[in-house]
Amino acid sequence: MKALTIAATGMNAQQLNLEVIANNIANINTTGFKRARAEFSDLLYQSERTAGVPNQANQSIVPEGALVGLGVQTAAVRNLHIQGSFNQTGNPYDVALTGRGWFQIQSPTGETLYTRAGAFNKNPDGQLVTLDGNPVEPAITIPPDAIEVTITDTGQVFAKLQDQINQVDLGQLTLANFTNEAGLEPLGGNLYRETE
Repeated sequence: MKALTIAATGMNAQQLNLEVIANNIANINTTGFKRARAEFSDLLYQSERTAGVPNQANQSIVPEGALVGLGVQTAAVRNLHIQGSFNQTGNPYDVALTGRGWFQIQSPTGETLYTRAGAFNKNPDGQLVTLDGNPVEPAITIPPDAIEVTITDTGQVFAKLQDQINQVDLGQLTLANFTNEAGLEPLGGNLYRETE
């Protein structure tokens, strides 16, 4: 009956693998989504015959012994923080990151969260916010009389105001970097939290 238990660990592992793949497919067009990969490791081995020792008198020695594996277990489900593709949106507030870096976002509770999804909009108060309405940090406010907004490749935000020739500097989109991006905790909504 041990064989059924061992086989069941394999079925459970493949079920998890399918669930991870299904989630990746479901989010294929989600801005800033980072696909995941399930990783597995083998379980303990049970010794049926000790290496280098005969099991019975007058039997030949088996140098490698006889070890039977007890199945597989999930080692991790890792988010793969690799560069995605870019799409032109026509929204002047949308930006894309190339290379490393995370936008800093303020949650409704005041906590700093992180995202690579640069799909931003302007809320009724003129603040630059995520699609869920969370403001970027540091806060950038677009004046109501702005007729054109430009975000440079370095993240500097400028606005051309009515009756003015020169653009006004509204602020800088600052990026956070992490040594271990895989250690960020995914919260959903393309938001991540820093972990210890």
